[in-house]
Amino acid sequence: MPSQRDKDNAMPHMLIFGLGYTASRIAKALRGRGWAVDATGSAGNIDFNDGAAVREALTCASHVLSSVPPASDTDPVLDRFGPDLTQDWLGYLSSTGVYGDTGGAWVDESAETGGGRRGARAACDARWLARGAHVFRLPGIYGPGRSALDRVREGRARLIDLPGQVFSRIHVDDIVSGVLAGLDAQAGAYNLSDDLPTSQNVVIEEACALLGVAAPPLQTLEAANLSPMAQGFYAENRRVANTKAKRVLGWLPSYPDYRSGLRSLR
Repeated sequence: MPSQRDKDNAMPHMLIFGLGYTASRIAKALRGRGWAVDATGSAGNIDFNDGAAVREALTCASHVLSSVPPASDTDPVLDRFGPDLTQDWLGYLSSTGVYGDTGGAWVDESAETGGGRRGARAACDARWLARGAHVFRLPGIYGPGRSALDRVREGRARLIDLPGQVFSRIHVDDIVSGVLAGLDAQAGAYNLSDDLPTSQNVVIEEACALLGVAAPPLQTLEAANLSPMAQGFYAENRRVANTKAKRVLGWLPSYPDYRSGLRSLR
């Protein structure tokens, strides 16, 4: 673990709470820029339940990013370590689910939050904003090993008969570039999403075409026998605007639509 001397010498040092699929890529990018990175989580070097070790890491950290989701309707990081978060830069990976269902209409960061099924997430989102954090609101995340291509290959892809259903999504690499852009930007909420919201069916059909296989049959939501989490995904319908992130962060997605994103993953 980096010493106090590292902090005194102004070495940029990020402590990440929850080193998962997305945060691990953020950590890799930061290390590539010469940052020191500590992290909790199964892939991290610090045990979240070891309060002394976490607080020691916090004394060295110049920046803190949390990707820890709500637990028991509250935020585990803020509940346990809130008083220790004295860094000038705080970040939180949130969800565009905080906006709830908009009936397919566009939504931006000025919209109200908390009216959808992600009430706990919206409450955590608001708490981080109140702490002056950079809150990155993310739609459906895809990338290597986690995309429509993988679902098609594994026989898990479904075409659901829900006319008019629209989602936004984001390639994991574009989340990384958005968070990095946010390191030098003002705090607040930022939607990181691609430029082309569309139905999941269209994405699955594109994946099938890229793989040269037939698309699965169209099914009702009930017949698809989806998990409760997946069913919840289809319960809401919205288009997420990313204009603020482009304007304030100077961020542009490398994969502005599902087509370019899927082609990069073949």
